[in-house]
Amino acid sequence: MRSQIEGSRAVAEAVALCRPQVIPAYPISPQTHIVEALSERVATGALGRCQFINAESEFGAMSLAIGASATGGRSYTATASQGLLFMAETLYNAAGLGLPIVMTVANRAIGAPINIWNDHSDAMSQRDSGWVQLYAENNQEAVDLHLLAFRLAEELSLPVMVCMDGFVLTHAVEAVDLPDQAGVDAFLPPYQPRQVLDPADPVSIGAMVGPEAFTEVRYLAHVRQLAVLERLPYLAGELAALTGRRLDVVSPYRCDGADTVVVALGSVLGTLKDTVDELRDEGVPVGVLGVTAFRPFPFEAVATALAGARRVVVLERAFTTGVGGIVSADVRAARPGTACHTVVAGLGGRPVTSASLRGMLRDAVTDQLEPLTFLDLHREVVDRELARAAATRRSGPTAENVLHDLRGGAR
Repeated sequence: MRSQIEGSRAVAEAVALCRPQVIPAYPISPQTHIVEALSERVATGALGRCQFINAESEFGAMSLAIGASATGGRSYTATASQGLLFMAETLYNAAGLGLPIVMTVANRAIGAPINIWNDHSDAMSQRDSGWVQLYAENNQEAVDLHLLAFRLAEELSLPVMVCMDGFVLTHAVEAVDLPDQAGVDAFLPPYQPRQVLDPADPVSIGAMVGPEAFTEVRYLAHVRQLAVLERLPYLAGELAALTGRRLDVVSPYRCDGADTVVVALGSVLGTLKDTVDELRDEGVPVGVLGVTAFRPFPFEAVATALAGARRVVVLERAFTTGVGGIVSADVRAARPGTACHTVVAGLGGRPVTSASLRGMLRDAVTDQLEPLTFLDLHREVVDRELARAAATRRSGPTAENVLHDLRGGAR
């Protein structure tokens, strides 16, 4: 059924169609509307015997999800930003135990300073935790990815996080098509755990493992992650038969004949595609490559999509301080020898405009783009703060100084 609906509500509807049995959650913006909508459904009995548990923290929410999954329950939760960091220890536990938990991450910047707006710093910080990471371009993809996530998680016994841009998608009202319950039931069979804690058949899960076996255990976790790249396209094909929409690990857009291709994740792809359309109409040979599956990284698919590109620009919504691009490192590994530029953009919710992208892409195609660029950086404000810090030991808090300078305050 197609309807105009808020992104968070659409995701909640999609999760409900997957018949979760346990939903532990702790609210944090911008994921709150998702778990609120699910709690309403549980309270009215619309989700049958599903249990909604108000956890005391994000750490508690994931701990409850681990326990529920290990005892045979289909488990789901959602979080964002600092909440994901508070879960960090349990994220590694869930992945190490091979538990098929599905979680929505409503992407939001990490402090300090405090920022509640969108970038990818939160999910990127947990890229090595062992969770599959899938990124949605729009709310329709967010819905479809949740249906796919439950099936993928349970077939491979791996946890999956579906990342959707906070506020940009979670609070946007768009036309979204939701399949019916019968169709989802046909696509997603009842949960059959590979491992389960059962008093009638006692077993230990997550017991101590010493040096004699730990390498082998971690290697097998790596093998299971790589299996995602083989299994995901097949399951996406089954889902396409239900929805009429195809998902894949990467999504090339106007890459044929493009000597410059921009690689990106998430909602910024929409603006990039519009900008590329305009530039192609003007004869500028540029294209876009959207990455849906960031973990495991689809090296072969990325290499194939970028085969004709002379230069690659990776648009990053997060970065490693002191190093540079995060996604860029994987793209360089996929296409060694290709000129690769990192452009950090949209941090803390700063708009990534078509005008800024046009200027950046024109610099790229004329080989004027630096290896590392911070899009729309206020250089004069940065220089002023650096001079202030060099001039006096008590230069004050950087964040507040920058805000004051941007607002034109006198010193």
